[in-house]
Amino acid sequence: MEKNYIEKLGIKAKEAKKSIANASTAQKNKILEVIAGNLRKNVDRILKENEKDIDCAVENGIKEAMVDRLRLTEERINGIADACIELTGLKDPVGQVVEGFVRPNGMKITKTRVPMGVIGIIYESRPNVTVDAASLCIKSGNAVILRGGKEAINSNKVLMDIMRESVAECGFPEDIVQLVADTSRETSTMMMKANGYIDLLIPRGGKGLIKAVVSNATVPVIETGSGNCHIFIDESADFDMAVELTDNGKTQRPSVCNALETCLVHRSIASEILPLIKKRLDEHNVELRGCDETIKILGDSVIPATDEDYDTEFDDYIMTVKVVSDIEEAIEHISKYSTGHSECIVTNNYKNAEKFQKEIDSACVYVNCSTRFTDGGEFGFGAEIGISTQRLHARGPMGLTELTTFKYLINGEGQIRE
Repeated sequence: MEKNYIEKLGIKAKEAKKSIANASTAQKNKILEVIAGNLRKNVDRILKENEKDIDCAVENGIKEAMVDRLRLTEERINGIADACIELTGLKDPVGQVVEGFVRPNGMKITKTRVPMGVIGIIYESRPNVTVDAASLCIKSGNAVILRGGKEAINSNKVLMDIMRESVAECGFPEDIVQLVADTSRETSTMMMKANGYIDLLIPRGGKGLIKAVVSNATVPVIETGSGNCHIFIDESADFDMAVELTDNGKTQRPSVCNALETCLVHRSIASEILPLIKKRLDEHNVELRGCDETIKILGDSVIPATDEDYDTEFDDYIMTVKVVSDIEEAIEHISKYSTGHSECIVTNNYKNAEKFQKEIDSACVYVNCSTRFTDGGEFGFGAEIGISTQRLHARGPMGLTELTTFKYLINGEGQIRE
């Protein structure tokens, strides 16, 4: 039977992974340095292709927050290049000795980190992911097959071309990094079923994409976060801090997975704090959808919220608001609607802070700081491959270590099992 498109890419990746898996840290860092340099040299080339994607998105009526995900600027391209350089300064996990011990019979057993092999990544409209994901895979010794969304295909192609040129310039097979140029649904399905070719599949995007991959994949998958993130403003909260954290979490970049979607407010302070929050969010034309008490306090400009609203990751200048009676009700609401990504409590009550962090079952639980920090770079991991909302293998921002697995090395002197 003739190999399908993804299997052909998989064969190339399996062959190329040997060279990157055995590359030294210095060699991998050199590749990343060359990629960064070539990105900076080719800013105009990248922007020209990105403009095609932006024009197409605008013509198709894609909302501005999503267009912002697509948009590359000279500053953003330099930021992508900076992330590559930052990775060169991070510790290489490959070859790291996790533990070692000697058995009673004299056998020496060492547990070491090794690359996963071939990683497949299915993602949507953010072209920076193309470089972030590839650079993390290179540093962790993995080959990668990237399948981005059709909205960013021109940007992704030029970024991939530059990376492949850079890899070849360093004397490595360019198939260490590959892009799925066919953005049809069929190629995603092929990746989900590419057993024997893809060792780990990581979806990055909205709830629909992640659900489709988790439900249909036969290859191992890490579920990364759609982010229905919450902030709870407790009765002891500092008002200025609460307004700043809500504003930053919602409006700094509303289209990303760690942006806030719901604001929960303690009833005892709701009438005081909600007008302050609305005034700040009005500066960004944020649409509020609230409970009856919220509408009573803020007026008819607030749209009545539905259960569906509370369950939605808007990725836009839209926020749901609910007045709750106490921290128990806030925790109950979050437990019902959260996707397990990032939640925040604003409080000066130590016991409530401790309770919130203990009982909220999300990957990242904040006290008095913005959910926008759920990010590999902000955690000091370098660029991240995604935010895992599952429990097995990896959780939260996934950096270099999460792209490795283990190997046991056993050394003996002729021992046999009795």
